[in-house]
Amino acid sequence: MSVEQMYQEIILDHYKQKHHAGLREPYEAEVSHVNPSCGDEITLRVHLDGDTISDVSYDAEGCSISQAAASVMTDLVIGRTVDEALAIEHEFHDMMHSQGKATPDEDVLEDGIAFLGVAQFPARVKCAMLGWSAWKDAAAQALAASTQQQEEA
Repeated sequence: MSVEQMYQEIILDHYKQKHHAGLREPYEAEVSHVNPSCGDEITLRVHLDGDTISDVSYDAEGCSISQAAASVMTDLVIGRTVDEALAIEHEFHDMMHSQGKATPDEDVLEDGIAFLGVAQFPARVKCAMLGWSAWKDAAAQALAASTQQQEEA
C-alpha cells in the first residue's frame, strides 16, 4: 500500500466513524461555520476546564474531507491546553497551505498528516480547515466566557 493510499484510508475511516460527533453539553461556546465555496457546514461546541479543552463536539454536513478533518481535529485538541491546541492548529494550517510540499511533524499532527495530499488542491483546503476555523472561534469565545466568569466571582 502506498503512502497516498494509506492517507486516503485514514481520511475515509474518520469520515465513516466520526470521533466526537454529535453536539453535547456542557459547553461554554458554540459556533457555526459554512464554507461558501461548497456549502459544507459545521456547528461546533467547546467545553473548557480552566484552560484545558475537556470536550469538543460537533454536527457537520458536507464532504468527506471536511467531516474527517473535524474528527481528526477533535482527537488532536481534546485534553490539551488552548495554547497547545493552537500550536497544533498552526502546524495543520501551515501544512494545508503548503500545496503538499510541507514536511509535517507526524508526532504533532498524528492522523492529521493524512491531509497533506489534500493540500495539493486549493479548492479542498477550505474543506479541511472548516472545523479548525470553527474550533478557533469557539475556543476564543469559551476563554472569554471563562475570564468573564472569573472576574464576576
